[in-house]
Amino acid sequence: MPQWVRVAATSDCPPGQCCEVVAGDRIIALCNVEGTFYALEGFCPHAGGSLGKGSLQGCVLTCPRHGLQLDVRTGGYEISRPEIHPTFPVKVEGDEVYLDVAPAAE
Repeated sequence: MPQWVRVAATSDCPPGQCCEVVAGDRIIALCNVEGTFYALEGFCPHAGGSLGKGSLQGCVLTCPRHGLQLDVRTGGYEISRPEIHPTFPVKVEGDEVYLDVAPAAE
């Protein structure tokens, strides 16, 4: 069952930007790609960099620590890594951004 948590106002994360938000006990990278919001686990698996403080070019987020890049739409890495970075469903109601933080079904 979905567990929607308000994490930001839409104005907190303008188009072309990422920001760091808290959802429950998690740090999340919230990214705004031309008005569509995407959310990913907030720490880079390579060296623990804060993805919410990274740079966003189109749909590609670059970790500020060592430059690892990933597609915010899918969680897929831009290098040949088989893993997918954890993502979260996002919904916008009015000018509020919500994430579903319920555990994924196995």
